[in-house]
Amino acid sequence: MTDAATENNAASPSLNILAQYVKDFSFENPGAPRSLQARDKAPAINISVNVNANPLSETDFDVILSLNAEAKDGDKMLFNAELAYGGVFRVTGFPQEHMLPVLFIECPRLLFPFARQIIADATRNGGFPPLMIDPIDFAQMFTQRMAEEQVKAKVNAN
Repeated sequence: MTDAATENNAASPSLNILAQYVKDFSFENPGAPRSLQARDKAPAINISVNVNANPLSETDFDVILSLNAEAKDGDKMLFNAELAYGGVFRVTGFPQEHMLPVLFIECPRLLFPFARQIIADATRNGGFPPLMIDPIDFAQMFTQRMAEEQVKAKVNAN
């Protein structure tokens, strides 16, 4: 291989998952067995999503996808599932301006199917139908988060 070919390969963007893990997980079914009885209407389900990324080295990053799913029947909680699902990613060859989108869009997109399955299994094992969380638009979440950060920066600058 020539030096130019080696440099091209070293600079080509690469995203690798080195590890995936459950960092924190909780499932609460406080009203069981009463909460498992048939109901006339579907419960209200509130799902919140958050993504955080922390550097481990110059190329390795720990990305945490947090999902919280809470089901209520009126003011009574039926279940609450909280999951912090992590992945260690090696990110190389991306321009600096693409690093945040890679970490906050692409990495959670890769983690999501696994986290979704954990929540579905937990709700099913808790006696409820499996909760299949709809796909999440991480690009839209990232854009919204960046807009919020810009507003905070402007407010703090004044």
